[in-house]
Order: sequence, then C-alpha cells, then structure tokens
Amino acid sequence: MASLSILRLSKKTLVSSSPLVLPLQRLLSTTTTTSPSPSPASPPPPISNPVSVDPDRVKWDYRGQRGVVPLGQWVPKVAVDAYVAPNVVLAGQVKVYDGASVWGGSVLRGDLNKITIGFCSNIQEKCVLHATWSTSTGLPAETIVDRYVTVGAYTLLRSCTIEPECIIGQHSILMEGSLVETNSILEAGSVLPPGRRVPTGELWAGNPARFVRKLTHEEIVEIPKLAVAINDLMQNHFSEFLPYSTAYLEVEKLKKAFSVSL
Repeated sequence: MASLSILRLSKKTLVSSSPLVLPLQRLLSTTTTTSPSPSPASPPPPISNPVSVDPDRVKWDYRGQRGVVPLGQWVPKVAVDAYVAPNVVLAGQVKVYDGASVWGGSVLRGDLNKITIGFCSNIQEKCVLHATWSTSTGLPAETIVDRYVTVGAYTLLRSCTIEPECIIGQHSILMEGSLVETNSILEAGSVLPPGRRVPTGELWAGNPARFVRKLTHEEIVEIPKLAVAINDLMQNHFSEFLPYSTAYLEVEKLKKAFSVSL
C-alpha cells in the first residue's frame, strides 16, 4: 500500500517538473477552445467589359444659343413686329425693320459694318450676311437689303446693296460693292462679282452673272406680292412665340376687338 502511494506521487512530480508538457497542454487547450477567425471578404471580380467613353462623342452645351450678340457699343435692333427665328444669330450693327423676317439658321454678322433689313423683306433659311470695313471700288461697304426684297435660302451677301422690290434666288452670292437695282431678279445660283450692277427691270443669271432679258410688267408686279405672301406666312410663325402664359388670350381679344380673323 505504501509502495503504491509512492508511485503515484513520483508520477505527479514528473508531470509537473517536465518542461515540454506544459506548453503542449497550453497549445492543445488553445486549439480546441478558440474558434477559427473568419477570412476577410474577397474583392468583387473585375468587370469583363467596362463602359468606355467614345472620344468622338460630342459634348453638347444645353444652355442654348445666343440669338442676339452685342459687340462693344453695338447691339442688334429688331422691330416689334419683325420675326427672327430662334436659331438666328444677329451680331453687332444689325437692324431689322418692321414686317421683316429672318428665317432659321441665318447669320447676320455686323461686326465690321452695318447690316440693314428693310420693311417687309425676308431673309430665308441658312443665309449669311456680312459687311467689310471698306470696298476697293469705293462703293458703300454696308450690306443693305431694302423693302419688299426676297432673299432665297443659302445666299451669301457681303457689302452689297439691294434696292426695293427685288428677288435674289437661292444659293446666290453677291460680292463687295455689287448693286441690284429696283424691280430686278437674280436667278438661283448666280454669282455677282465685286462692283457689278444689275440695272432696273432686268433678269440676270450665271457665274459670273450676266444679262438674260428684260422683265415683263406682270413679272415686276409679282415681285412685291411674293414678299407680302412671305410676310403673311411669317405671322403664323410669329404667333407661336408668345410667352408661356395666358398672353395668347389677350391676343385673341385684340383680334376680336379689331375684327381680325383668328
């Protein structure tokens, strides 16, 4: 009995005195009691087809286009009953008189000299009007379009003078110092060189423009009628640009008061 107790006591002293047993017990205790730490979240997989911006893509400016461009002390002047389309550019020394109309896409650039659009005249789509400082011929450098003149689309007028009741065909070019006298017609696609004059009552055409024939009395009478017809058409477009309010009701009242057909 005494030998058995001595054997147990010797085993306890060996276990307690051994340097390797205690670290192993601690290691086993930590591995069994502690739970494994969760692994960090993996990053999302890369996009196979990323969206790329096309370098040729146009960056639009949605602030709109300035229709009236002052240059220094010069500010374009437009009569109350004149029609100027929203996408027309008037810059500098430009005057648009009563009943005149300037249609979509036209540019009137009066940065060097004056541009005048007379009563009941019309400048149709995509026309370009410009004026130089001076002309080599000594003629006026202003661009003057007098009353009852019809200027066809895509026409270029540069420091020229067009007298009353004329028709300028579309895609025509009138250069510096050129003059179209009253009751004359310039055919479409014509080019009037600098300093060239179209006498009154004649029809000219070509590049460069040359005399074709004399106009008949019936043709001369129809010239101002064409300008008036375009002026009537202009009224329909003009009424569409009333302010966004009840202003149209006031217009209808005025038309009824003056017995004007709605």
